[in-house]
Amino acid sequence: MLQPKRTKYRKSQKMKMKGNAKRGHELAFGSFGIKAMEEARITARQIEAARVALTRFMKREGQVWIRIFPDRPVTSKPAEVRMGKGKGAPEYWMCPVKTGRILFEAEGVPVEVAKEALRLAAQKLPINTKFIVRRDYEVPQA
Repeated sequence: MLQPKRTKYRKSQKMKMKGNAKRGHELAFGSFGIKAMEEARITARQIEAARVALTRFMKREGQVWIRIFPDRPVTSKPAEVRMGKGKGAPEYWMCPVKTGRILFEAEGVPVEVAKEALRLAAQKLPINTKFIVRRDYEVPQA
């Protein structure tokens, strides 16, 4: 699973995710992608599950880019612990995603394959997404 090698601080505060993505909202590498239609906290496990679904359907053809990285720790306190006594220990890593952010990109497969693969990947994520195609993409003639 994805997680940072090291961080400056062990614990971080929650952050607001309102508004649209100011960066990472256009396709940069591939011809196809999925774009977030709402904001959410996406965990490293969800990203990995989506990646596995995507690469399995594409049968390891083409290329896949993951455009988000879980670099924020989420803490939680153990069950049945009284209030107070400080912040809990880091439990997992998450990535705050704003509306309009590109989550995954794909290249090197036909449009139908990419659309279905990205649909399967989107099912693993807790947000609504939209399939997008590069503006200058042309279907290759056989």
